[in-house]
Amino acid sequence: MSRIGKKPVEIPKEVKINIKGKHIDVTGPKGTLSMEITGDIAIEYNKDEVIFTRNNDFKRNKALHGLYRAMLNNLINGVMQGYSKKLELVGIGYKAELRGKFLFLQLGYSHPIVFQYPEEVKLEVPAPNSIIISGIDKQLVGQIAAKIRSFREPEPYKGKGIKYEGEKIKRKAGKTAAK
Repeated sequence: MSRIGKKPVEIPKEVKINIKGKHIDVTGPKGTLSMEITGDIAIEYNKDEVIFTRNNDFKRNKALHGLYRAMLNNLINGVMQGYSKKLELVGIGYKAELRGKFLFLQLGYSHPIVFQYPEEVKLEVPAPNSIIISGIDKQLVGQIAAKIRSFREPEPYKGKGIKYEGEKIKRKAGKTAAK
């Protein structure tokens, strides 16, 4: 049995869960999220916890068992606290700027990169070389952060590019290191 899947998901008092068949809606102080369950996974809902069980030991159902428990836990944490990721721009002349619903990035190319982000996430640019992405959906926050990072990934020689806060970049010695 899945070690993650067999743990019950604790439900705080501020969160309301509505289960209709294989569809789960989670409502909390920050908003509402939903997810759909597939496969032979059963949901047992009590007043203060949710337990996922599987009907058989097929490989796909074993994988989905822990996945759905983790996803529901992420939904609950999202509507309670929310998620955020911070990106840092490293390089001379690299900067970010918000104009309405667009993020303008100067990343050493001959043109600025214009990125329109979805309304479900909130972007902040506290300094020209940092971007904070926040929202209640963990998957969407991570996806937007990865998309922005993909515009100029950090390179291994000088470390220039867009990186996550606290990310360690494996550095290489340049061609002068051989001497």
